[in-house]
Amino acid sequence: MEYTIIGDNLQMVTCTLAPGEHINAEAGAMVNMSGNMTMSTAAKGGVFKGLKRMVTGESFFMTDFTPEGEQGFVSFAGNVPGKIFTAKIDENEFLAQKDAFLCAEDGVDLDIAFTKKLRSGVFGGEGFILQRYSGKGTAFLHCCGDLVTMTLAPGETVRVETGLVVGFDASVNYSIEFAGGVKTVLFGGEGLFLTTLTGPGTVVLQSMDIAKLAASLIPYLPVQTSGNNR
Repeated sequence: MEYTIIGDNLQMVTCTLAPGEHINAEAGAMVNMSGNMTMSTAAKGGVFKGLKRMVTGESFFMTDFTPEGEQGFVSFAGNVPGKIFTAKIDENEFLAQKDAFLCAEDGVDLDIAFTKKLRSGVFGGEGFILQRYSGKGTAFLHCCGDLVTMTLAPGETVRVETGLVVGFDASVNYSIEFAGGVKTVLFGGEGLFLTTLTGPGTVVLQSMDIAKLAASLIPYLPVQTSGNNR
């Protein structure tokens, strides 16, 4: 498979597949494709895997794309402004927040992973369950806003606002800590908890939290009123 990522803050990935190659995508992520590209929908990995994907916010079914006769292309994009991160999976595991998955080669296995501490799941902004990528191949994750990739040395730590962690290598330790003292929590505007990531490994961050983006738009949405209009 060959791929090209197009765009700036509204990115799209175009994957070129040879006959016999397959790519799996979240339902509704496809933008366009060549005329010889075929689609089939199934619960990849069986019913149990499909149910586990639903727990992480993905759909029960996934769409499989493969070309007929000769090579073909298919393009995918996320549903919010942002960037696309390319995760190379090869004898390593990568953990990502729910809803980050866009598409992946057929050799990539998508499963679920529980956070190690209950507090991390409840307050971490990523939910108690994360997605686990393993196997061999390339996976594409959609990030909200701009993308920051950091490589942490053993013992090196970065603290991040909850909700801004896209994913990290399984070797990275993930926990939640208080943001600071009482005044910081009440008046600092940064929330009660911060996500703490400790190396070694790669950490992928995003500049925008979709929940905050949605909350910032609420005051500008039309208000529905009950009763008869005159």
